Amino acid sequence: MSSAAKAMSKFRLAVVQMRVTSVKAENLSRARKLVKEAAGKGSQLVLLPECFNSPYGTSFFSQYSERIPGESSEMLSETARENQVYLVGGSIPEAGEGGRLYNSCLVFGPDGELLLKHRKIHLFDIDIPGKIRFQESETLSPGSGLSMFQTPFCKVGVGICYDMRFAELAQLYSRRGCELLVYPGAFNMTTGPAHWELLQRARALDNQLYVATASPARDETSSYVAWGHSSVVSPWGEVISKAGPEEAVIYADVDLQYLADIRQQIPVTAQRRDDLYEVTSTQ
Repeated sequence: MSSAAKAMSKFRLAVVQMRVTSVKAENLSRARKLVKEAAGKGSQLVLLPECFNSPYGTSFFSQYSERIPGESSEMLSETARENQVYLVGGSIPEAGEGGRLYNSCLVFGPDGELLLKHRKIHLFDIDIPGKIRFQESETLSPGSGLSMFQTPFCKVGVGICYDMRFAELAQLYSRRGCELLVYPGAFNMTTGPAHWELLQRARALDNQLYVATASPARDETSSYVAWGHSSVVSPWGEVISKAGPEEAVIYADVDLQYLADIRQQIPVTAQRRDDLYEVTSTQ
């Protein structure tokens, strides 16, 4: 492999686990500062958490929602351009067409151009008696599309939080050439310790790709307490970088040659029995 090819086979990923307050301007300012910090340490792709510009909760979505373009998307575009990074803008409450609200992730390129908008496909509607009840569908509408973007390094698939529980989505992204999946998320104190890391490792291992997740930092005083523990998992299913509960920026050097080696050593993609089963998309 040439030195140029070797250079392109690796890139630095940063995951920003930031403290989110009820003051939107504060959140935007903090996000901009932390992305700059990540870029200063050589990161070429930076991931922000779910609902990075507002508290997470059905009572907040309408109050903090924005049209796109809007204040938050403009900040993301400028920050990506200023720092010359691919910026996965976590998610924001989006005021969509017909009065509908969406939980939406915006991705910007190093030139500040919008590459995609992913609206959360699977809404977080759960009810665990005595633990937690949360119904995103009370205020949000679901998205209806897969979302991928191309970088000079690899193709990236995007999901938001609860989307990670659906293995079929990750399989479709893998089949379409993605080598990294990013999930801005905000698992809670019930599902976080039980499933957060397990789901990331499963998605990475099953599809032999990298998985990165970004959670808000934990705030015990908020109405919804996030688990934190933003992570990056390798195609071997190994957690290679992980935050604790507090605000932090974590880093991982994504090695696409390592990914290719694993796919060659354990060639599950070539060994699938497409004559017996398949996962398909309507898109």
